[in-house]
Amino acid sequence: MSFKTILVPFEQHDLTNSILNTALLLARQFDSYIEGFALRVAIPTAFALGDVGPLPIPALEEEIAENEKRSQSLFENFMQEHGVPCGAATKSLSSAWLGNAPEGDYFVGSHGRVFDVIVLGRPGRDPRGPRMTTLEAALFESGRPVLIAPPSPPSQMGTNVLIAWNCSTEQARATALAMPILKRANRVIVLTVEGGAAVPGPTGQQLCRYLQLNEVAAKPLTVGLDGRLTGEVILFHAKALGCDLLIKGAYTQSRLRQMIFGGTTRYILSNAELPVLMAH
Repeated sequence: MSFKTILVPFEQHDLTNSILNTALLLARQFDSYIEGFALRVAIPTAFALGDVGPLPIPALEEEIAENEKRSQSLFENFMQEHGVPCGAATKSLSSAWLGNAPEGDYFVGSHGRVFDVIVLGRPGRDPRGPRMTTLEAALFESGRPVLIAPPSPPSQMGTNVLIAWNCSTEQARATALAMPILKRANRVIVLTVEGGAAVPGPTGQQLCRYLQLNEVAAKPLTVGLDGRLTGEVILFHAKALGCDLLIKGAYTQSRLRQMIFGGTTRYILSNAELPVLMAH
């Protein structure tokens, strides 16, 4: 597997530049094709009296159409400014815009099934920014990994990688899907948090052996909680080690449980300052 095809659902907000830069960093490593489309929420309707039924609001439809034009222009201008040919998919570095994409987050997951990775922004509290519903549609509906861009555009990615090992199926899958990046990395650390959120399974040392047999020079690191949350420990060590990418399985605990009680995935999604490759 390689990351030859990259999907970028496009919205205009403060993280747009970081999302595009994160996608481009990955694309340059693999000579990838980047496809963008305008991500839009479902159109509300106004109900008229009589037998005519529901009618779409013309002003809103016009605004959405204008927003898609602006999004396409921003996407294509970014690609042109960074030397990425725009207009058609090729086997070398290239890009294209998908017009008239269906509305709603579900399309992110369904269309994402025919791409190697989906690049999204880190969800936050700003209602005008990236939404958690979009990220979860990508994670749960596409069957593909999701690369989450940090708030600020990264300058490099994938040279110094941290794997947040918790022995889970989700983490094993995320690690396997990240293999093309891991094989190119200068350093790969497998982090185990003793006493942290984990499930029964292979140790970090066993994962390192698996990676080493696959030509990844991985080294184990075991640390304690020291009164902190698991997600807090992971991000602390990612920063302390100078890592430029975190590999994390998503939602080992259920989404509902994490929504109510919190969890490692939720903490990382709320606080990560580096790119995170996630898979469920």
